Amino acid sequence: MLEMWVSVQEFIFLSLFLIIAIILKRKIRFLQNFLIPASIIAGFIGLILGSEVLNWIRLDAEKLGTIIYHLMAVGFISVALKERTIVPASHRRDNINTGLAIVTSYLSQGIIGFAVSLSLVYTFLPKLFPPFGLLLPLGFAQGPGQAYSIGTSWEELGFSNGGNIGLSIATIGFLWAIIFGIPLMNILVRKKKVWGLEDREKMVRLKSEDVGEKYTENIPKKMFIDSLTVQVALIGVVYLITYFTLRGVSIALAPLGDYGHIVAQLLWGFHFVIATMFAILARVILNTLKRKNWLHIKYPDNYILRRISAGSFDFMIVAAIAALSIATFRENWLPIIIVTTLGGIFTIVYTVFLCRRIYTNYIIEHIVGLYGQFTGTITTAMALLREIDPDSESNVPENLVLGGAVALPLGIPLMFILGFA
Repeated sequence: MLEMWVSVQEFIFLSLFLIIAIILKRKIRFLQNFLIPASIIAGFIGLILGSEVLNWIRLDAEKLGTIIYHLMAVGFISVALKERTIVPASHRRDNINTGLAIVTSYLSQGIIGFAVSLSLVYTFLPKLFPPFGLLLPLGFAQGPGQAYSIGTSWEELGFSNGGNIGLSIATIGFLWAIIFGIPLMNILVRKKKVWGLEDREKMVRLKSEDVGEKYTENIPKKMFIDSLTVQVALIGVVYLITYFTLRGVSIALAPLGDYGHIVAQLLWGFHFVIATMFAILARVILNTLKRKNWLHIKYPDNYILRRISAGSFDFMIVAAIAALSIATFRENWLPIIIVTTLGGIFTIVYTVFLCRRIYTNYIIEHIVGLYGQFTGTITTAMALLREIDPDSESNVPENLVLGGAVALPLGIPLMFILGFA
């Protein structure tokens, strides 16, 4: 009977860490003032209670890695299946600018990280894996799931402990978002006149209730099936298609020998990108069927899909931090610290410089939101943004979400370049 619980043991402990984090965040004012998301607190609780520090709870790093791997795909599929809202023309420019800013952040951080790692290889760390620095945009701007997945796929190329190094960089990214994000926010507010950060044009402020999504039941009751069940089934079908696609490609590449094996492993590391592409295709097909009146029920439910994606990413962040190997960090601390320090400084300067030029309103809000996005995830971005925009009166939350949709198709080729570099 005990064996039946082993498969869900890690998920149960992750849930426990989250509940403890929620209670601590509710009771400890310091954690509230520093705007630390509960998922990050939970991750560090897991790291401390787990095998790496106190060893009170035995966590299987391999199983945590599996959770990270699959939850990342589930989260991205959920986001891609959502129906996009048609936004006013006045807001569309900011959506596009935000999407381009996100993509250029991947590229810029990649150039910085790669340049630093090559410099280390040709100076005092000749044994360093040359693409090491490319984990900077994956860990900072993309998040722990991507950094782990692609770092793990690079292990086939000789990158020892690549997945865990990716998690280390992503965790340091969260620390940059929190520790440096709050002082940056305070400086921007005090120096906005000196630095030319005042709004240059007036925009109609959105009320918080206009930004949020209200839940409406899409599935008729006579079908006797819950909307959540339908969303999970849609995600499952998209993921199944992704699995068979990757399996088919792997079989097709097998005759190429070692080269085919390496390419196949890299593609398995990009499962979330391929899954996202299939989810977008599914969304297009469903929209077409609905438009032609061949489909009379709106099966994808934005509200529930949003909850699934948020929950997936929260659990993924907890697992990512809890799975950190302190021994691996100790072995690679020097290149990790150099790459993340230079990357963090660059991200601050880049974000302030870019936002001053591409936005004419809510400039400080955009800087704070994008800085949180470029160093962590949209969770850290929203946590920082709430401090200066508690009622979501600006259009920044909308830009972060819709800008991410713009960045997705533009960023997919870049992700493949990073993987095969």
